[in-house]
Amino acid sequence: MIEQVAEPLQQQGFAKVVLELEVNNHPGVMSHICNLFARRAFNVEGILCMPMSDASRSRIWLLVFEDQRLEQMVLQVEKLVDVLSVRRHGAEHEVFERLEKYFH
Repeated sequence: MIEQVAEPLQQQGFAKVVLELEVNNHPGVMSHICNLFARRAFNVEGILCMPMSDASRSRIWLLVFEDQRLEQMVLQVEKLVDVLSVRRHGAEHEVFERLEKYFH
């Protein structure tokens, strides 16, 4: 069976936001999260993932556009078994601002 992917929406006029996810740290978690966004043609502008101090959990930061679908996306991410929490920040969140100097 071939799964059909929706066409991406134009990103003009939408602000960027950072989603901070706390997840269980085991193989496949990042794939599940990225596939959820990909199936809905929701572009992820940036991804950063690091294990937390106890190594059983990781923190994932996603830089995305805040369009009309974002609220639904957050609800769907929260339903994933390995996602423990989701927090939303403005695009000025320091995690991506500090990394920008490495990509310019």
